[in-house]
Amino acid sequence: MRYVELPLHTGRAPRWLFSMMVKLARAISFYIIDEYGKQALLQKLSSPLWFQAFALAIGFDWHSSGTTTTSVAALREALNSTNELYVAGGKGKKALSTPEEIIKGAELLGISNAEYLVKASRLISKIDNSLIQDGYSLYHHAFIFSSSSFVVIQQGMKAKEKLARRYHWQKPISFFSGEQAIIGFKESKALNLVGKEKKALYKAMLDLAKDGLKKEASFPFRHGILPVDLSKRDYEIFRRIKEYSPSSFEELVMFKGLGKKRIRALALLSSLIYGIPLDWKDPVKYSFAHGGKDGIPYPVDREGYRASIRFLEEAISSSKLEQRIKRRALKRLYLSVFASKSQTTLR
Repeated sequence: MRYVELPLHTGRAPRWLFSMMVKLARAISFYIIDEYGKQALLQKLSSPLWFQAFALAIGFDWHSSGTTTTSVAALREALNSTNELYVAGGKGKKALSTPEEIIKGAELLGISNAEYLVKASRLISKIDNSLIQDGYSLYHHAFIFSSSSFVVIQQGMKAKEKLARRYHWQKPISFFSGEQAIIGFKESKALNLVGKEKKALYKAMLDLAKDGLKKEASFPFRHGILPVDLSKRDYEIFRRIKEYSPSSFEELVMFKGLGKKRIRALALLSSLIYGIPLDWKDPVKYSFAHGGKDGIPYPVDREGYRASIRFLEEAISSSKLEQRIKRRALKRLYLSVFASKSQTTLR
């Protein structure tokens, strides 16, 4: 099992560095799209380790929380002025505006099923924030999409320990099958309510919610999780759920007002009443090219950075005229020279 610790860092990327990050992010993205197609770029972005390497290549911190937020912001500026891909959402307030931005991006890309994309964005956010109870609260949500697929990159924080965790999704076959890849510090315990083997638990939670949660319900002490202390407001939400009578677990999860504590209450009681074991294993799954803004492992080499941008932009421009074999030869030549001058570290 590989994991990478992402400490929370404050501060902003210098404007001169961010403007270069945007240019290099655009050049790398266009090169991949031109060589392999838009789907290939989305697939790469769905990989936590590839994204980590991408963030390092464009010159940001090698392991901080800002690796995610700043690199996604650079991608947003790099791609949203094109008709290739669209990046909706981001950090803080930008994350809250994701639905409106998805609709805007869908219009620009000529996509007719914007409602499905908005639903997917909201459901994925709810899953990582409430069905994976790992102690991290989401504060970053980016939805990157084309006309045929999408990727979601989210980040949560554990403020007390000053740690961050990143969640990557590619358009899943099933939202509740646990297909996302998570990078971060491995926690000793986390309540994991996603996975293909959780169907019996989902049915039990749905049945319990539709029957109505009784005030006399008691919550067991389980694996270090304290008993759930429900308020009048909590029982009012459960009463409304019973009246609504959701027809599926997805409808239950998306019910307004059903947050972490109430979902945890349903899971604990379902385990107690129906004897369904809960999963307490953390589902977490898992270099340097131009330096980093803090001078680690070395200061950003501005001239080398500009040379990388020029090379990739010229390669993209010439690729429309030159034969594929020549482009590949140029790529191999540049990478061999570049690799000899770069230091790569994977932790």
